[in-house]
Amino acid sequence: MRLSVLDQAPVTKGNNGVDALNNAEELAILADELGYHRMWMAEHHGINSVVSSAPEITAARLAAKTENLRIGTGGVMMMHYSPLKMAEVFKTLSAFSPGRIDFGVGRAPGGDGNAIYALSEGMRPGMDDMYEKFQIAMQLISDEKPAGRLYGTTPAVPQGVTLPEAWMLGSSGNSAIETAKMGAGYSFAQFFNGQLSKGILDAYRDNFVPSTLMEKPEINVCYMVTVAETKEEAEYQALPQDISGLWLSQGKIGQSLTPEEAKDYPLTEMDKIKIQQRRPMHIVGTAKEVADNLRAEQEKYGFDEAMIVSIPHAQETRLNVYRLLAKELL
Repeated sequence: MRLSVLDQAPVTKGNNGVDALNNAEELAILADELGYHRMWMAEHHGINSVVSSAPEITAARLAAKTENLRIGTGGVMMMHYSPLKMAEVFKTLSAFSPGRIDFGVGRAPGGDGNAIYALSEGMRPGMDDMYEKFQIAMQLISDEKPAGRLYGTTPAVPQGVTLPEAWMLGSSGNSAIETAKMGAGYSFAQFFNGQLSKGILDAYRDNFVPSTLMEKPEINVCYMVTVAETKEEAEYQALPQDISGLWLSQGKIGQSLTPEEAKDYPLTEMDKIKIQQRRPMHIVGTAKEVADNLRAEQEKYGFDEAMIVSIPHAQETRLNVYRLLAKELL
């Protein structure tokens, strides 16, 4: 099984945004050394607890600091950018790091309504043409001319670079068939809602049409994972994110607690039940337990790659999650 990394540049209590970005760099270097396949940076806006607001910039830094790891975005939120600009950015990245760049996109805004309109300078954001925008960007990256004057008359430079891989993010299955028809890889965010199904992935594979940016169907599934030497330690380290998940389900967003604070946080019996119900989205345990779980998931659904997002409070604890998983799966 290929193993990869998703990072959101989380700001845990006692740290700041600069720390979070430096932590992303440290994680990329470690993942490269351990043999992980790729690392993506997410895109979020207007959230102090997550500072991956410019994933393409961070990707350039991470690519320069690594040697073998594929680097990309998971993903660029397309509604905020023109196809031409996206093509120019990822062709430039690929010129510097040929054969190692992923053009990963999403259709979500990555922020609330205020952030959406701030990014569109107060104008109505383009939320209705995402697939067309993605298709045009893929054509421009491939040095093709899209139909029409708007995008067909201005080439995306630099030209003649090694092509990146193209990926579309999904969390409900709605985008699986459209992604397949455009010839892009499909990345399912299992940690969003835990609704992965074999039908979604089969629909993607059955409808795949090769493109210049992806020759055959490729699927990765992203899981939130907390791993430690013992099950008890893993549950202890996972509890702050479990509580954050509860808050999010209640419409609240706040900086996560420390493990010590989380241990003393008053949870009702219903809260505890909800945490266990969310275990398909947040897998917790020893490295062997989690590795066995991921192998079972791969056997059941037939995906090519597991992408891991892990957000323990301490950076060293987070790095150890990836070390422990690498020993079991790489």
